[in-house]
Amino acid sequence: MIIIVMGVTGSGKTTIGKQLAALLNWDFYDADSFHSPANIKKMSQGIPLSDADRIPWLLSMQQAIDSWLQEEKNIVLACSGLKATYRQILWRDSLIVRLVYLKGSFELINQRLSNRENHFMNQELLQSQFDTLEEPTLEESIWVNISQPPAVLAQQIIDKLQISD
Repeated sequence: MIIIVMGVTGSGKTTIGKQLAALLNWDFYDADSFHSPANIKKMSQGIPLSDADRIPWLLSMQQAIDSWLQEEKNIVLACSGLKATYRQILWRDSLIVRLVYLKGSFELINQRLSNRENHFMNQELLQSQFDTLEEPTLEESIWVNISQPPAVLAQQIIDKLQISD
């Protein structure tokens, strides 16, 4: 099974994804590691990525997901997945690829980003992320409110997905 933990920058995808993977004893991957150096440079400069910038990134993750599924690996993948079309590229059968949406207010996430260090995504891009965000439906995803501590959220996700390790 692949669990895709999605949300805007600063929503806690990596932190919660790592905790979730640790609790389940699964492998964790961050979608940021699939970006090209050119994409990282643009984001570091506060330039939002275009759909054209994102397609190679999404296709690279799509190949990884197909490989993980073929190898029957259980993976937690932290990925923004802001648009429905992006998620469709990564989507497979809902029994083997599950989507978890980390929902939070602009104010809360902006506050978190103001305390963040050493990351190429910056506070300036947060509004563009919210502008781009197409929230998944409750039918296609599990929503969790990020106002809770990460450990609580990771356990909530396991409970909602009904996964036993």
